[in-house]
Amino acid sequence: MTERLARASALHPWRTIGAWLLAIVLAFLAVAMFLGDNLTTEGEVTNNPESLRAEDAIADHFPVDQFTTELIVVSSNEHEVDDQAFQERLDELRDAGERTGVIAEFQSPDENPDLVSPDRSAVLIPIRLRAPEDENVTRVVEVVEEEDGRDGFQVAMTGNFTTDHDFNEVSERDLQEGELRVGLPAALVVLVIVFGALVAAALPLVLAVVSIVVALGLTALVAQGFELSIFVVNMLTGMGLALGIDYALFVVSRFREERAAGSAKLDAIATAGATASRAVLFSGTAFVLAMIGLLLVQSTIMRSLAVGAILVGVTSVVAALTVLPAVLSLLGDRVNRLRVPFFGRSVAAQAAGESRFWGAIVRRVVRRPLVSFALAAALLLAAAAPILGLQIGGQGIATLPDSLVSKQGFLALEREFPAAGADPAEVVVLGGTDSPEVGRAIASLQSRLEADETFGPPTTQPSADGEATLITVPVAADALSEEAIDAVERLRSEHIPAAFAGTDARALVAGATAENIDYFDVMRFWLPIVIAFVLGLSLILLTVAFRSIVVAATAILVNLLSVGAAYGLVVAVFQYGVGADLLGFQQVDTIEAWVPPFLFAVLFGLSMDYQVFLLSRIRERYSATGDTAGAVTFGIGSTARIITGAALIIIAVFIGFAAGDLVMFQQMGFGVAIALLIDATLVRSVLVPALMTLLGEHNWYLPRWLDWLPHLEVEGGPRERRARPAAPAARAR
Repeated sequence: MTERLARASALHPWRTIGAWLLAIVLAFLAVAMFLGDNLTTEGEVTNNPESLRAEDAIADHFPVDQFTTELIVVSSNEHEVDDQAFQERLDELRDAGERTGVIAEFQSPDENPDLVSPDRSAVLIPIRLRAPEDENVTRVVEVVEEEDGRDGFQVAMTGNFTTDHDFNEVSERDLQEGELRVGLPAALVVLVIVFGALVAAALPLVLAVVSIVVALGLTALVAQGFELSIFVVNMLTGMGLALGIDYALFVVSRFREERAAGSAKLDAIATAGATASRAVLFSGTAFVLAMIGLLLVQSTIMRSLAVGAILVGVTSVVAALTVLPAVLSLLGDRVNRLRVPFFGRSVAAQAAGESRFWGAIVRRVVRRPLVSFALAAALLLAAAAPILGLQIGGQGIATLPDSLVSKQGFLALEREFPAAGADPAEVVVLGGTDSPEVGRAIASLQSRLEADETFGPPTTQPSADGEATLITVPVAADALSEEAIDAVERLRSEHIPAAFAGTDARALVAGATAENIDYFDVMRFWLPIVIAFVLGLSLILLTVAFRSIVVAATAILVNLLSVGAAYGLVVAVFQYGVGADLLGFQQVDTIEAWVPPFLFAVLFGLSMDYQVFLLSRIRERYSATGDTAGAVTFGIGSTARIITGAALIIIAVFIGFAAGDLVMFQQMGFGVAIALLIDATLVRSVLVPALMTLLGEHNWYLPRWLDWLPHLEVEGGPRERRARPAAPAARAR
């Protein structure tokens, strides 16, 4: 099928390109009409946990417009609150805030003495924003930034919407800089080195851009029916850049190799379609299956990331099977135009042969396969060992850069009002709230909370309908810190059960910390399921693709070793701080909850790209010669430059992410980069050749009870078989 599709696209190049141009135009229209308004910055789990049930109950029984949303801290090193200068400053700040038109309520320190710091040098001003709060907070942030430092007064602000504002701003900046400032320039450099010609180097970028644009259009249509996170765009562009470049590298390199070997242009395109394009089809399928694993996770953000990756994966494969043959048909040997000095000559010399460097390494490995395998496996297992200490959690406001408004507000709040908290826990009590037993239970809970040093003084508020009571409990810590998480877990597992034992009332805990605890539980639950799902589907796909259960099992084994090593190194660097300062990373207590399942799915999918491409060349050579060791040496030597180049491009993109300010992106970027570095070097040049040499003819073993599997032949059959007329027996088969 892929050969026929390549030949048809090459014979009708303008029709093919015209169809894709029409798809691009339609995609632009879909993005302009539907995408922007249908993406959200919010994310939640979808298994209806306690925190969401509590939020719904609060919304049902208490008016939304009565809750404080943000906290402003005003302090001075020269004046006390009672001084006239301090009071005038507060009046000016109130006037500036009211002029924005987005602040519904200021709480005055005159009404509540608890809003004045013990040394009377600072004031805490709770405010309530008008809806939509997430849009209006920007105008208040601008006021705070203008007022801070005037006349010697410090003005800082923090809260849920301020933190979300800063987080979204920094995350978007980190992701865009990782993709545009680092990823694309680095991709261009590596492509020029790999291809040695500017025209050939431009084709992978063209394919990536086409795939990304069309996938964005499809995403806009999907967003009409499903809520998608704004991060779907970043996932889509990052993966589109990686996959589009990978697939174009495979196909264009094979075309140039066939032309260098003397094939006619159309035959070279057809051969690339029968071999490299078929490998692209299977590797793309493996990637999409891995991403389907993320769809299982009960999280809107994880499902959005999966949707973006799946859509761009599908469009990248289809574009590689059609656009590239059409463009190659139009360009022909002009694909080698604008050669780069030195690199152009060296690449041309290697076009149809093996890499001397990688070939020399593989030959040494093949001579001592058992020792090579043992040493490489031991090294990867040692790197994976820290995974035993993996702690899943989240990084709160304390890990944000100090320059952000929300972080400055958090530090001011922590310094001046240590018992207060920007993200209090909220306990909503439902049922029988007017009964004496429930009243005593609420009083008991208040007493227990007052005795717990992590909590501030609780406040109680009955609902107007008399059916619920809301207990607001300040948590004197970052909402995602270990201290806050332990405190809210105690609240759920100890304080509430002890206080409400024997009553008919239900007490549910809401708040940022409770919400994140429920989110962490979802990630922990689904991680092993995602791993099992991806491994199972990959085993089936590779067994069908290569008609060998041994090849499938060994491919999964070596990929597990590289992913495990990446996990271990992420834990070692970020949790234990090994080399963190040297690499410019923050040491934290936990690994971001979404990072492990995301890393596994992405790394397994990308690793399968290289594995399928490599194994297809090995199997193709083996089918022609019957020599496993020779096929392994040739396959790795002839693909190493392409696989290494493709890996380096993705590594460069994710290193850009790792250079950002957010710890979660540092963990994600470092994890992907180090895993692909291991995969493209140690795994492909040592583990795979050593293991396949040890197994010999057993590599191609398929149990008789699986003989019914279809003969798909990823490698498309050896070139020698296609080059000569088929014998009658071969035709019958």
